[in-house]
Amino acid sequence: MLIQIFGLRKLPLIRKGDDVASRIVQAASEEQVKIENGDVIVIAQKIVSKAEGGIVPLNSVTPSPIAEEIAKTTGKDPRHVEVILQQSAKIVRRQGAHLIVETRHGFVCANAGVDKSNVEDPESITILPVDADKSAHAIRKRIQELTGADVGVIISDTFGRAWRIGQVNVAIGVDGLPAIVDYRGQKDMFGYVLNVTQMAAADELASAAELVMRKSDGIPVAIIRGFEHAKGEGSAKELIRAEEDDLFR
Repeated sequence: MLIQIFGLRKLPLIRKGDDVASRIVQAASEEQVKIENGDVIVIAQKIVSKAEGGIVPLNSVTPSPIAEEIAKTTGKDPRHVEVILQQSAKIVRRQGAHLIVETRHGFVCANAGVDKSNVEDPESITILPVDADKSAHAIRKRIQELTGADVGVIISDTFGRAWRIGQVNVAIGVDGLPAIVDYRGQKDMFGYVLNVTQMAAADELASAAELVMRKSDGIPVAIIRGFEHAKGEGSAKELIRAEEDDLFR
């Protein structure tokens, strides 16, 4: 299997209301990368959030008493902390400057995905899309309208991991391919029946795409070609471990 990854460099800065799919198609055309059936298009969460208006000016935020209290131990702007709390279903862990939460989507991550990086206004922050699966679906359908190609779409964000140093890109929105490839019940090369193996294919693709989507390089989209996958709607919700099965909560 040969897998290729193309990073798209020619996307303009995305603004609220922009058609992300058409910007991707235009950039691919300018870079002479034809979008083909079976391609998986990985899109940085930040540009989806910007297009959907997920930018919060800090001067519009009034911090609550708990945000003020948390800000003292984390060193964050209390307004920033307030937005994190508004985007959270619960606080999972607080230690020093670290604030790990469960978002209203069910993701467990630092700061609920609320972020200041790659935002033009230093006094604004971005939040995660309201429903990244729905966003991925809309972008996928629009790309199909514009190109005729049946693609998969992954919206990615950068998460840390409880048991490993460093961050990786993971899928927070998926459409057009299964997020999980389930090998349970199949046999390995020596005939052993696999009982627990489920590969997080959407996360693997998001992480592979990050190799050409470095934050400082201004490449918010990558096209992955050659990954064989089943067709289907898919959902990032497939990747969320139930709390009762989570040994780190």
